[in-house]
Amino acid sequence: MTLAGGNALGDIAELGEAEQVRSLLAAPQLRIERIVSHAHASPAGVWYDQDWAEWVMVLSGAAGLLIEGEASVRQLRAGDYLSIPPHVRHRVEWTAADQPTIWLAVHHG
Repeated sequence: MTLAGGNALGDIAELGEAEQVRSLLAAPQLRIERIVSHAHASPAGVWYDQDWAEWVMVLSGAAGLLIEGEASVRQLRAGDYLSIPPHVRHRVEWTAADQPTIWLAVHHG
């Protein structure tokens, strides 16, 4: 048995134009990622529509998620989480510009 560990808030590279996505764990029907965003948003007109469920938590920073059919953007701050069922279309409207937004994303079947 091999043990793996680390720090989800450490080892963050210089912030650039692209989000940083780091796989923390991958197993059948399960993927856990750390995502670092800095003033990022989904491209105009692009919606995520996934075949799997996703659970996201903002560890630091802030973000705005728009869920298709909802009238307003959901604001997520450090400690807030959201469970998104399969095929619920959603998009990132904004992430904090003054600090990195660090997400924990759990993709599961």
